[in-house]
Amino acid sequence: MDTLVNMILPLLGGLGLFLFGMQMMSTNLEAVAGSKMKRIVEKLTANRFLGVAVGAGITAAIQSSSATTVMVVGFINSQLMTLQQAVWIIMGANIGTTVTGLLISLNIGTIAPFIAFVGVVMLTFMKNKTVKSVGNIIAGLGILFIGMGIMSDAMDPLRDNQGFINLMTSFSNPVFGILAGALFTAIIQSSSASVGILQTLAATGVIGLDSAVYVLFGQNIGTCITAVIASIGASRNAKRATLIHLMFNIIGTTLFTLICLLFPFTEFVESVIPDPVTQIAAVHTIFNITTTLVLLPFGQLLAKLSEKILPDSKSNKRTVADKWFEDITSNSRHILGSSAVALQSLRDDVSKMLSLTSENVIMGFDAVISGSGDLADKIAHNEEIVDRLNFEVSQKISKLLSVEQSMVDIAEINRLFSTISDIERISDHSMNFGGHAVTLAKHGLVFSKETCAALTEMRDQCKVALGQLQNFGDRDLLEKIRQYEELNDKTVRAERKRQIREEGKLEDGAERIVVCSEVLADYERIGDHMLNIAQALTDHQEVPPAVDTTDVAHQC
Repeated sequence: MDTLVNMILPLLGGLGLFLFGMQMMSTNLEAVAGSKMKRIVEKLTANRFLGVAVGAGITAAIQSSSATTVMVVGFINSQLMTLQQAVWIIMGANIGTTVTGLLISLNIGTIAPFIAFVGVVMLTFMKNKTVKSVGNIIAGLGILFIGMGIMSDAMDPLRDNQGFINLMTSFSNPVFGILAGALFTAIIQSSSASVGILQTLAATGVIGLDSAVYVLFGQNIGTCITAVIASIGASRNAKRATLIHLMFNIIGTTLFTLICLLFPFTEFVESVIPDPVTQIAAVHTIFNITTTLVLLPFGQLLAKLSEKILPDSKSNKRTVADKWFEDITSNSRHILGSSAVALQSLRDDVSKMLSLTSENVIMGFDAVISGSGDLADKIAHNEEIVDRLNFEVSQKISKLLSVEQSMVDIAEINRLFSTISDIERISDHSMNFGGHAVTLAKHGLVFSKETCAALTEMRDQCKVALGQLQNFGDRDLLEKIRQYEELNDKTVRAERKRQIREEGKLEDGAERIVVCSEVLADYERIGDHMLNIAQALTDHQEVPPAVDTTDVAHQC
């Protein structure tokens, strides 16, 4: 019993140090190069070979194929990258992940304490953030090797333990080995770490290459779990990228399992490379490079296969606009008889957007005047509804223009389409107000009484003007809003001058001037958008051409 405890405790301690060192390296490598890497991923993915190279380089830098794949899932979800571009990055990521195993195979464990010491000195005594991050990387590398050394010493007695030998021998069965490797890697969510642990087992002689290869193949499958988790709730294409990652490793595992069963592959590797640790690193590298070369010509087919397995949801094909259009036309024998009903429905939607936006603007002013971020969540909630209404109204307009309309109705549709864009922009500026309020609260800043009085006056002026915009049929609307916009500009200029003249002399005045300047900029832009809305709603002088439905679709 004492012997077992004396073996397990060092084993767990070594494993902890190994994983901690891996985490230190990965986190700080991403801190040093992460943002640059993301920009490179966005831009250099048009060519398949370049995409593979970028994927490999990124993963080699941050030492995690899972992190690279998660990054790609995020890019696809935000529509910064196509599914076809993602295929090459994912292939390259599988090559880049082999770097950790190759580093471990260098067998620099004897100088690991010195490496860790150098890293600790850098992160302790250096003040530059980048240098400290590099110090963390070096310290992490040293700690990783120290942990491997402790694990290796702890596992040494297992070479003579018949029960453990039998367990390791069972992995020579491809199914057991692949399942074991996939499960263990899925649990610790790092193929680099699990490959390193496998190399430690091989170094102590408790597992031979003939069994280790199947565990290694399974580890490549298990590493996909992180990307699978990241794709939950993401777009359909983001899920397909995760599926491509999984298919890549399953195909590679199937191919190399057959090679190992039909040919003396492991015997050949053992005859060329005597060191067990380097053997596993070599097989891992050969596995990923060969699989990439085999699948590279079929990247587009992988993307299409993922689309077949995960087709677009049928429920998403019938939009809100489709149902709206069907409900209106079902009550009329001819579409032209439904135009009045459809236009009134669109006006009601635009009016609702305007009401929510007006509420947001007033709340935004109240938030910055009080210097509290409590209203930020309510403002964000309203903004989401405005964005959704903007999307739905754009779809309805596109649907309505797909059938014959009179020139008068087309002119009205044009005006409404122009209006919703400006309403959405005003709502965006109200969101900025909420952000400014959060900034004030975070830094403990409070506007002076004079500034609060000026902002209160702006809020009241804006509230009156926003109310006037609701009167779609008011012939004097344009003149009223033009007068407000001129007052808006005049008020902003006066307050900016007063801020510089008076507020800068007060304590924390400079910081408050910066925030107030941003508030004034948003308020000024709100006036510009309100003038655009008034001009669109009162434009009866000539009938404009029909809205380009391509533009509508683009806005959607």
